[in-house]
Amino acid sequence: MDRIDFRSDTVSWPTPAMRAAMAAAPVGDDVYGEDPTVNELEALAAARVGKEAGLFVASGTMGNLAAVLAHAGRGDEAILGADSHVYCWEAGGMAALGGVMPHPLPTDACGRMDPGEVEDAVREDDPHLPRSRLVLVENSYGARHGYPLPPAYFAEIEAVARRHGLALHMDGARLFNAAVAQDIDAAQIARHVDSVTFCLSKGLCAPVGSVLCGPADFIQRARRARKLVGGGMRQAGILAAAGIVALNEMVERLADDHAHARLLAEGLARLPGVRVDAAMVRTNMVFFELADDVPLSAEQVAERLRETAGVWVGANGSRGFRAVTHYWIGADDVQVFLSGLQTILAAA
Repeated sequence: MDRIDFRSDTVSWPTPAMRAAMAAAPVGDDVYGEDPTVNELEALAAARVGKEAGLFVASGTMGNLAAVLAHAGRGDEAILGADSHVYCWEAGGMAALGGVMPHPLPTDACGRMDPGEVEDAVREDDPHLPRSRLVLVENSYGARHGYPLPPAYFAEIEAVARRHGLALHMDGARLFNAAVAQDIDAAQIARHVDSVTFCLSKGLCAPVGSVLCGPADFIQRARRARKLVGGGMRQAGILAAAGIVALNEMVERLADDHAHARLLAEGLARLPGVRVDAAMVRTNMVFFELADDVPLSAEQVAERLRETAGVWVGANGSRGFRAVTHYWIGADDVQVFLSGLQTILAAA
């Protein structure tokens, strides 16, 4: 890359192998179902998460929206975490475009809703009330250190959903990070949900796209929803080719990103003026903040890091930061980050 960029794993560039695959990809019209590379990606993705079928979409937000539209209708309600990505960072799409009402619940330090509170949130069958139809979960949990949640938690939520006839969808944007961090297969997590979306364009390094996976009849409904929101693509095999490389070559190496995140967290813990809970760093995200006696804002520190060290990091509020490791961040880059930050804090 042309910079040391810790702002997100979404900034990652496609690998040389992806660029070669994209250039050579056989293509067709995907809206007609005739793009062989898209079809191959969808089948591969579904197999990797243990589902019957897949649907290539432009983004994780589109995948989650298509899932909600396929699972629920106007006047229905979706139970979800109050700090989940679907609730906080997807432009209110479920309500704006689907008429689906979110019912947010608090989450714990790792991003888990209490299963008892989920059960209590299910509405009675009363014409005055919205209809409970859907539970939305997330893994890894982006707002909570990118924490990788275990299958046992999703089994508990699944049991609640089954008792009440609710669908269960997972925003698995970084599902493979969660799986690698726990040394398990992604299908062991996804088996507890009806549908799951995962991103190809974050740690897996593809330039564009996510895949929504689930039962074949659900995917058929989701395909209609994708068309509704303008997501029907034509010769999309050029993009899907990179996704195939991502799934075949980039999953296991996510462990390197996790190791670099731990290296960063451990280094930050040694810096005066920085607060970080290194024990919570399990995947590729590091949340940290400035101590109270540092006379700089997070945005000022981020700007000085860019100007003096060539390091980009995202400010998270007035005192906090989120740093994310990815394929293009190595151990040397972590050291540049730490050295640059140490110099800035010492001069403050």
